[in-house]
Amino acid sequence: MADPMRIRAAERDGVVNVKILMSHEMETGQRKDASGKIVPAHFISKVTATHQGKTVLSAQWGTAVAKNPFLEFNFKGGKKGEKIAVTWEDNKGETRTDETTIN
Repeated sequence: MADPMRIRAAERDGVVNVKILMSHEMETGQRKDASGKIVPAHFISKVTATHQGKTVLSAQWGTAVAKNPFLEFNFKGGKKGEKIAVTWEDNKGETRTDETTIN
C-alpha cells in the first residue's frame, strides 16, 4: 500500500485552501527498464475530495502527471475543525484515502 498522503487544509475568510502531496510511482508505460523491457503503466487515474459528505473536487488524470504529485485547490463553505477526505484510485484498481482537519 502507498504511503499516506500529506494533506493540509486552512480556512480563511470563508475559503478553504487544500494542499495534497501524494506518494505514487506514476509510471507512463513508455519507459524501458535496464533490460530493455517496457515498464507497465501505473498511474493515478482519479482523485476525489469530499467535505461533509459532499464532493468538492473530482479529477481524472492520465500518464502526464509527475511522480509523487502535488495538488492544490480551494473551495467555499468549510469551517475550522471540519474534516476533508481525499481519495485516489489508480489504473490498477489500488486506492488510498486519507483525511485531515481544517485549521
